[in-house]
Amino acid sequence: MLTINLNPFPILETSRLILRQINKNDVNEIFILRSDARVMQYILRPIAKTLEDALQLIQIISDTETNGDGITWAIILKENAQLIGTIGFWQLKKEHYRAEIGYLLHTDFQKKGIMQEALTTVIDYGFKEMKLHTIEADVDPGNASSISLLERNKFVEEGYFKENYFFEGKFFDTVVYSLVAPID
Repeated sequence: MLTINLNPFPILETSRLILRQINKNDVNEIFILRSDARVMQYILRPIAKTLEDALQLIQIISDTETNGDGITWAIILKENAQLIGTIGFWQLKKEHYRAEIGYLLHTDFQKKGIMQEALTTVIDYGFKEMKLHTIEADVDPGNASSISLLERNKFVEEGYFKENYFFEGKFFDTVVYSLVAPID
């Protein structure tokens, strides 16, 4: 069974980014992300309406990390230390060495290769350090940008599920993509 040790929290770095732990000091930036309907368009979670909503999310992320049930990084621009997004593994299936990846990025920074940079780094960490066998992504079929990102990174479609997710009184379709660890 997969064992996750996040102490100390792994800080990852790329040429433009620092991926670090989210903390309560990030509440304003998390609120901006989670209250923006454009950012949340394909994320079937409630939109943050108050700073308290953002603080509650930060606490959930912290608890998940403390329990070893997932990890979420803040995506920070090195040039100005600005939090512009999040990326992480959740829905860990430890007995199957499998985790679901999720991410979001402020609209001002989309289409600049930033999520590609973060995703490659997190995938590498997931396979090499966490010893995951499979990374999956559960995507809204209308989210062409996310699907394109996953496919560029060699994720393959495992299945299309009709109306399998219920949110705010409606059923939604989802597509599951997966990436299996490369054989060394």
